[in-house]
Amino acid sequence: MCETSARLNGKVAIITGGSTGVGYEAAKAIANKGAKVIIASRNETKLIRARDRLEQITGNKNITYKLLDLASLNSVRKFANDTLNMEERVDILINNAGAVGLPDKMTADGLNLTMQVNYFGAFLLTFLLLPMLKNSAPSRIINSSAASMYIGHIDFDHWNDVGLYTSVEILANSKLAVTLFTAELDRRLKDSGVTANTIDPFVVRDTDILNNLPSLTKNISQLFVDVIGQPKEDVGKQITLLAAEPELEKVSGEHYKFCHKWINHWLVSDQQLTEQLWETSKNVVNLTQDEDWEINDI
Repeated sequence: MCETSARLNGKVAIITGGSTGVGYEAAKAIANKGAKVIIASRNETKLIRARDRLEQITGNKNITYKLLDLASLNSVRKFANDTLNMEERVDILINNAGAVGLPDKMTADGLNLTMQVNYFGAFLLTFLLLPMLKNSAPSRIINSSAASMYIGHIDFDHWNDVGLYTSVEILANSKLAVTLFTAELDRRLKDSGVTANTIDPFVVRDTDILNNLPSLTKNISQLFVDVIGQPKEDVGKQITLLAAEPELEKVSGEHYKFCHKWINHWLVSDQQLTEQLWETSKNVVNLTQDEDWEINDI
């Protein structure tokens, strides 16, 4: 559906959820362009298998993996610290990992599981890596959103409640949070050389995104996906276009679908809301004074 001839030699790309599905396809496309690729997920067996397969398919031997469990803020911090200590640069951060139909429960961090996996984990990871992304500029952040964001809402007093939302509602809330976070990233990164955009992968065939749903719901959803879904390879190319295309080097704060700018959520222009989301999220993930580079930069 979309191609770019741009090369990424000398660049370093991190892709969360990179061992399977859309993340794997994006990793393959980006590795084919010569970048060093770091794939991240919580399953080491899948990561090793994916790394070996990517090396074989692309011929790129500069592919590594790191364990990352977004349902654990400790895991996110370890991943970020390891990256900051071991890598010289990060040019591309693709927050692709996410989940649908997770159990309606709290994590060990006291957060709603879906909100943490789909939003808070990505927020913390991005925040901790931003100093390196700035030092590596021009660099790019690509966050995975979804059409469900249009029916989401943000209630800061209740966004981590259990038993309040359906699985569709909490998914929508988490994706809206990602979108508003990206809008605030765009505002705070002006003139830094770091861009931030969202992508809606629409519906994708041949992934395990439906695995957490109840059997009947999963089977019905699978029929729908099989009829209208995009091949995961096409979505991988769409992400790669955002990561590599030279003409998009300075494009930021946009929402993409099918390789084109798409209608973003109307609340992205509510700066008071996006600022509140940013500050509240910092508190929710319990940033320490050492981690909060915004304070340290003052």
